[in-house]
Order: sequence, then structure tokens, then C-alpha cells
Amino acid sequence: MSIIKNEFEKMNINKIKKAKNIKKLTMITAYDALFAKLFEELADIILVGDSLNMSFAGKPDTLSATLEQMIYHTNAVCNGAKEAFVVIDMPFGTYINKDEALKNAIRAYQETNAAAVKIEGGEDRADIVSHLTSNSIAVMGHIGLMPQYVRSEGGYKVRGKTQEDKEQLLRDAIAIEKAGAFCIVIEGVMSDVAKEITQAVSIPTIGIGAGKETDGQVLVWSDMLGFFEEFKPKFVRHYLDGAKLVKDAVSSYKSDIQNKTFPSKEEEY
Repeated sequence: MSIIKNEFEKMNINKIKKAKNIKKLTMITAYDALFAKLFEELADIILVGDSLNMSFAGKPDTLSATLEQMIYHTNAVCNGAKEAFVVIDMPFGTYINKDEALKNAIRAYQETNAAAVKIEGGEDRADIVSHLTSNSIAVMGHIGLMPQYVRSEGGYKVRGKTQEDKEQLLRDAIAIEKAGAFCIVIEGVMSDVAKEITQAVSIPTIGIGAGKETDGQVLVWSDMLGFFEEFKPKFVRHYLDGAKLVKDAVSSYKSDIQNKTFPSKEEEY
């Protein structure tokens, strides 16, 4: 285990690809320097997800996130976690064709220290992935339930329930691998189908709501740490009761102010 730990101490694309069948990859989202620094030593990959539009900005979906927002938050993450492998989500509307995708991905590279970009789509986006990778842009794919497709798909729907959909997902994964992606996020997919996809490609798969047989897992940090109270997806496990801890701490702070025990003599100049 120590050999594996040392080998993967500082992740890069080649080490991520070689992790398949050797080491389960840990990916987590971050949107600022503070949390990125906390996650840096433990996470193989930090994703600056367009999920920030919901968990950070309070919007109902990811669709109104802008490239400017993503660049701003990616710079914050890179400032806090200088040695981390950081991936920036390309937001909705920034890769509608090959030329736009390349222009916007180049901007993301030039204006941040992100190691890679992530785009949603399967066979329908393989030509875009290929165009980016052939122009020295590292791409993480994303198939299955794709939040940027939420309006066209009529909501968030679990994928892989039918044989037809399973076969489409397999084609999607193979197409994205052939296009040059170094790994693929599989979201909201039946676990047995996610396992088949993982076995069908030679690059790592990172699951979210896709069972345990993928090559790694990703969660949104505010979900995982229990800060988001409105809704708990089935696939989320709370590793901390963050919302309660924060509320209790602020309540104690308020009480100490009101009863004049804060600040104490030791906390005065």
C-alpha cells in the first residue's frame, strides 16, 4: 500500500489513467481556496463543478453558470491547492461546436492552472472531445445523467434501465475514450450498467450514483459534508452533519456575545 501511495502522491493524467484496476480514485468538488486546501492532500482530483451554480449561488440548476464564474472559482481553487490535479467544468453553452469549444477551453487553460476540462455528452460530443484533445486540451468526459441536459431530458432521470439505453451508454463511453478523454464520469446510471461500462473501456471511470464498481467516486462537497439541507440524493452519504455543526457554533457565538463572555480578557488588546 505504501508503494501505491507514493506512486500516486502527486497525480497527473498518466497516473490517473494507470490507476485503473490498481487504485480507486477519489474526486471531490471545491469552489474556493479554503476548502480546496483542506481537500488537497486526500483527493486525487478536485473538480470545480458547475454544481457551484446550485450549492454556491443558490440557483435551481447548473445551466446559468458562466465561463467567467468557472474561471473565477477555478483560480480560487488552484490558489488554495497549488499541487492538486484540478479539473474545470465547461459550463452549458461553451462547447456547442468544435470551434467554440476549443476557443473556450483555451481560455480556461490560459486564465487558470486547471489540468483538464470536463464536458458532458457521449457519441454526440465525441467530435468535440477529439478536437480538444488533438489540440493539447486534456478532457474528462461525462455520460449518463447529465445535469446540463436537465431541461431537454425533462428532469433528472436514472439511465441504463433499458437494454437500448444500456447499449447507448456503452457506445457513448467507447466513443469518448476513442476521442482521447483520459477518464469518464458516469452519473446516475444503474450499477450493473456502470460496471459493464467500466469493463468496456481502458480509461478510468468515476461514478456518482453509479454503484461501487467504477474506478473511483465523486461527490459534491456540500452534499457529502451535510451542508445542503434541502434534499439528500439517494447516492449521497453524509460524512459530517455540517449544517448542524455550523448552526450550533454560530448559536454559541451569539450566546457568548449576548452574555458578554466574548471577548474575554485573553481576547482583548
